[in-house]
Amino acid sequence: MIVVLKKQISDKQKEVIRSFLSERGYTVKEIVGSEETVFGAVGRSSLDTREVEMLDGVASVIPISKPFKLASRELKKEDTIVTVGNVKIGGGRIAVIAGPCAIESRQQIMEIASSVREAGAVILRGGAFKPRTSPYSFQGLGEEGLKYLKEAGALYGMPTTSEVVNPSDVPLMALYIDMFQIGARNMQNFELLKAVGKTGMPVLLKRGLCATIEEWLMAAEYLMASGTDQVVLCERGIRTYERATRNTLDISAIPVVQKMTHLPVIGDPSHATGLREMVSPMSLALVASGASGLMVEVHNHPEKAFSDGPQSLYPAQFEKLMRDLQALSQVVGKSLERISRITLPTKKSGEGAVLSTEGRLVVSFQGERGAYSELAIRRAFGEECEVLPCKSFASAFDAVLEGRALYGMIPVENTLGGTILENLDLLDRHRAIEVVGEQQIRIIHNLIGMPGATIEQIKEVYSHPQGLAQCTDYLGSTLAHAQAISFFDTAGAVAHVKECGDPTKAAIAGVPAAKVYGMEILDEGIESNPRNYTRFYIISREEHAQAVRSMAAVNRASLVFTVGDRPGSLFEALLVLTKHGLNMKKLESRPIAGKPWEYSFFVETELGEEGAFAVAFGELEGICKSVRVLGTYTSNL
Repeated sequence: MIVVLKKQISDKQKEVIRSFLSERGYTVKEIVGSEETVFGAVGRSSLDTREVEMLDGVASVIPISKPFKLASRELKKEDTIVTVGNVKIGGGRIAVIAGPCAIESRQQIMEIASSVREAGAVILRGGAFKPRTSPYSFQGLGEEGLKYLKEAGALYGMPTTSEVVNPSDVPLMALYIDMFQIGARNMQNFELLKAVGKTGMPVLLKRGLCATIEEWLMAAEYLMASGTDQVVLCERGIRTYERATRNTLDISAIPVVQKMTHLPVIGDPSHATGLREMVSPMSLALVASGASGLMVEVHNHPEKAFSDGPQSLYPAQFEKLMRDLQALSQVVGKSLERISRITLPTKKSGEGAVLSTEGRLVVSFQGERGAYSELAIRRAFGEECEVLPCKSFASAFDAVLEGRALYGMIPVENTLGGTILENLDLLDRHRAIEVVGEQQIRIIHNLIGMPGATIEQIKEVYSHPQGLAQCTDYLGSTLAHAQAISFFDTAGAVAHVKECGDPTKAAIAGVPAAKVYGMEILDEGIESNPRNYTRFYIISREEHAQAVRSMAAVNRASLVFTVGDRPGSLFEALLVLTKHGLNMKKLESRPIAGKPWEYSFFVETELGEEGAFAVAFGELEGICKSVRVLGTYTSNL
């Protein structure tokens, strides 16, 4: 049953309810949502729900109709985000797990770990205990393999996962790995599920060869009932009459499962197809269907692999797949999970209040709660960070400068609206602030109104001028009967409609704004051009910049320079970049404040080969009137 608690419930009342249920044989889990807090109570005993409803602090009691209670979307409406080491799976992320089918030697796992980490994988996989159809096939290196896996993961900063076969191996494996993997053959090995669940560690649960979706979720229920709530489901194909592929990849299961459970779902295209050339297209198909990640087999010498060589990608193929996933992730409104996720720095005595009272990271942005900038913050920093809304871009910069926020999320360019020139000027003006990272998101506009409102009722539509301009086709057709009114911010427009409480008013904004203000999405994806993306800079004070750069391979720089008033001076400066193989990505001219008809030039460039940028910068200092690096960073952190 789901016990919905009253909003003003006290800790003492909670404990009374918990004890009441526990004494009657129920296992109780507290789930804190954005709108309400509930107790999920599961057990074999039967209880009249009216007895629970009479307890102080209980708002209502809702029976769970699904046989999988803890895994059910009925119990928890919000998506569960599973944490594996410093990696998160679920939500708006696409996490990629990669590595060999089996660990064959220390050198082999080290080489593969290096290549997949460089390409963008965030979790390292490798089998140490291998369940094989033939008793004469390679069965794995056992504990020796686990030691190699742990060493490789530690060296390259990646959490690890490996398949557990025997319940007796669980304590041993828990010493070496960060996430257990339950293979397809063991999905209904209930004693193994109980043993793994009791550890409380994250678990990757593969779908059985002939399992229905409900049987798969019931296996997850065994894990959760035994003690872990960190479960990732993995679709790896089911056995059918077809023999052209190893298995039949059930991509349709992804959206179906996501409606039934709050647990994240990923896909394993390697085992599903068994064919190297099919892994990449099926990977893209899985992500397009809504999967929160992939598990891909990669081998440095597949032709010599001890197992599953024909389905293992070469490192170069995996690198191309990651580039394709980067492009696709923006289309489906997600971002690739990065191992270089920005973490909480150690706060020293005398520093500003960069952390909230709960110890969470504080990041500033311009706008109201639910703005697209906040979505970019969640993608880069995770849901656990605290956001600091600011009235203007200048205020967001000031919050970082004054230490009220450690980082800021600042939009610099939109594919339809162009460069946000104000922020380039603010970067040039604030010498103590540097660019430390980049984030890109797809802008998906939605018509948002009061709960119960209809499109036909709408008479006024509020949004930022850019938001209105990007939805002209929709406003001129479906909402031709309504008046479009400019507002300072998309999320602020939603807040305004909520405050008015008028069902004839609506706003154009993103899904997060609707959630923050408890409003209803009346129509989604209403932008005229779906190729609508915004690129953001992550900024911080210069003393904090190096901590971020040390976590990822820096590959881009932003700088601003001025040149003399003579023919060819700008060409001479740009020629320096060309000479040293630096690929310029952006060039903007900006008027210099207080100096009429004089201009500075803003440039984004790739860093090229090691040391090339430093040499080029030295030459620019010699030929330019002034030159300053605004930041070096990892593109799309």
